[in-house]
Amino acid sequence: MQSFFYKYRKFFGVLLVFSIITISFFYSALKPKKSLPIYNPSDVNPELVDSTVQYISKYHTIADFSFTNQNGKTITQKDYEGKIYVADFFFTTCKSICPRMTTNLVDVQKAFFDNPKVKLLSFTVMPDVDNVSVLKEYAKTNGVMVSKWNLVTGDKKAIYTMARKSYLAVKQGKPKEQYDMVHTENFVLVDSKKRVRGFYDGTKKEEIQRLIEDIKWLCDN
Repeated sequence: MQSFFYKYRKFFGVLLVFSIITISFFYSALKPKKSLPIYNPSDVNPELVDSTVQYISKYHTIADFSFTNQNGKTITQKDYEGKIYVADFFFTTCKSICPRMTTNLVDVQKAFFDNPKVKLLSFTVMPDVDNVSVLKEYAKTNGVMVSKWNLVTGDKKAIYTMARKSYLAVKQGKPKEQYDMVHTENFVLVDSKKRVRGFYDGTKKEEIQRLIEDIKWLCDN
């Protein structure tokens, strides 16, 4: 018996290698390919979406905008044209989830430091407090790079409209206070065609890793 296996050991070796290659080929062919959904208002928690757009189930994109960043520069959709970016909503005096969210966005900034395709965009939900000078100090304190990351302020109604009609990410505040907003921990991933591709808990490291992987996927697809 030993002589039989010795005689045909090359044959069995080739057969083993062939089997491994064949199994690997079929595994790769059958393995589901990664994809990211395209989110529309009807797909999202209604609490985060303005009632006027909740019925929309396709072709949703981020609307044009114009706000002022931490350096006093006007930032519009053109600054993000063809870019993949992460948007979020915060305020500088927030002591609960904002510090963790900012720290985690710094990690995203570092991950794509050399990638011009990727940017970040943070909207204050308290524009009456977070003026240009306040945002500039906040940016300096937290290591925000203006070439990658804009912190923007502006008209409160306009920010409210963007938050609930475009990014689908902010809860309505006190009904008695016009355009009052309650920001969430959500980071919103937007692709180069202005479509919402993902929501991530900005306070959790594992969610940030998932966000980074999804950005990489968008860059390659």
